[in-house]
Amino acid sequence: MTMPVYSSQAIMEKLNDFPQWKLISEAIERDFVFKNFSEALAFIVQIGIAAEKMNHHPEIFNVYNKVKIRLNTHSVQGITDLDFDLAKKIDAAFVKFQPV
Repeated sequence: MTMPVYSSQAIMEKLNDFPQWKLISEAIERDFVFKNFSEALAFIVQIGIAAEKMNHHPEIFNVYNKVKIRLNTHSVQGITDLDFDLAKKIDAAFVKFQPV
């Protein structure tokens, strides 16, 4: 079953519900900053578990206490509900960490 791909306009409208996420080069991205590498790594592990359960795997970049997550649905080469569903889980996981 093919998942519908959002148009650019629909993505921008949907991003109103995700103010920290940005549309960049055919994907939605968000940057996160943690107190240290251990917190960043713990966050990445939580995201990895959620992504595996969804069978939807983000691009994750990490340098010390900084994490960038990039979401798009590779199988349809666009942004779908899977991306926004995972973004919501990622945002909820981040709330558990103390801000820097």
